[in-house]
Amino acid sequence: MKKGSFRRSLFKLHSWLGLITGIFLILLGLSGSVLVFRTELDKFFNQDLLHVSSAENAVPNDALQRCYDHITSRYPNLDGIAWVNPDAGPGEAYDFRMYFNDTRLMTYDLALISFNPYTRAILREGPSTQFTPSFIEWLFQFHFSFQLGMPGAALTAIFGITMLLSLLTGAVVYRKMLWKVLTFRVRVNRKNWRTISSDLHRIVGVWSLLLNAVIFFTGFWMNLFAFQAKTWQNELVPTKPNTRVSVSSDQIYHRALSAMPDLEPTYVYLPTQPGRKFEVRGYTKGQLKLWGSGNSVRMDQQNGEILQISRFAEKPLGARIEATFFPLHVGNFGGLGVKILYVFIGLTPGLLAITGFLLWWRRVKS
Repeated sequence: MKKGSFRRSLFKLHSWLGLITGIFLILLGLSGSVLVFRTELDKFFNQDLLHVSSAENAVPNDALQRCYDHITSRYPNLDGIAWVNPDAGPGEAYDFRMYFNDTRLMTYDLALISFNPYTRAILREGPSTQFTPSFIEWLFQFHFSFQLGMPGAALTAIFGITMLLSLLTGAVVYRKMLWKVLTFRVRVNRKNWRTISSDLHRIVGVWSLLLNAVIFFTGFWMNLFAFQAKTWQNELVPTKPNTRVSVSSDQIYHRALSAMPDLEPTYVYLPTQPGRKFEVRGYTKGQLKLWGSGNSVRMDQQNGEILQISRFAEKPLGARIEATFFPLHVGNFGGLGVKILYVFIGLTPGLLAITGFLLWWRRVKS
């Protein structure tokens, strides 16, 4: 194939990849930009609901176990429970994510419930398919599954790789423009909508190329579970009745923290099925957030025995690289500046989709 013919074929592939994924680029980009400040927005819009009275001065010693008992009583068939904000300060609600199974492939089975840790009162409750517990929680589930269950999770992974291919083919097609754009020698020609869309497409595409490639690839990688046959099969099998912990969740939790004194917990898994284990994950003091919460302590919930202590620094190279994927995808590894950058980067796929469509439309009409 001649060089010119190959370039034209590559350009057609780039165009069709962009057209096919266009609407999804917009939806995933916009939702991703919002979710960069997921925790902050949830607290802001629900500050009256989630700020609880701490007049009692201290959270009861058995608060975690009481929440666990309350959840398992209300939901007798759960795959598991996760305490997602163990770093909650005084006067803050406890948030728990519930994993359940309605034996349907087209719904992703997550739910959220929040407690007042002082009184055990339920502050909000509901599945992540609804706005009832939190719009941010609904948007989170939409972002990785389009609220279409396992098929949706597989679809977002597919679009992640097609969007990555679109970026790479665009980089090859416009390779001669890369250095010119990076050295500010390409400016937006405001002559008409055609020149504006063309120059914006090139400039935005080049400046966002690397970070978008990282975000698309990590998103694809984290949804690879949706291509495993066993995952789909498990979705159709009803969950067995809960097997509750035998040792107090509060005791196991504090024992785990004692086993790794420098652990700053970000996630606590509370098992409801015998095959699962109690686990505390988080950062270690002074650790770069880029390395993710790859430190953990696993416990046997029936006798309180420590099963495994895992430190990020001791993991194989492949596992350490993979641990960076989530922070790189969501932008939680830096301060406010990094998060703002991720918000703008999240808007670029939609802009590229719109300007790309306008360029395609110009060629069709001419």
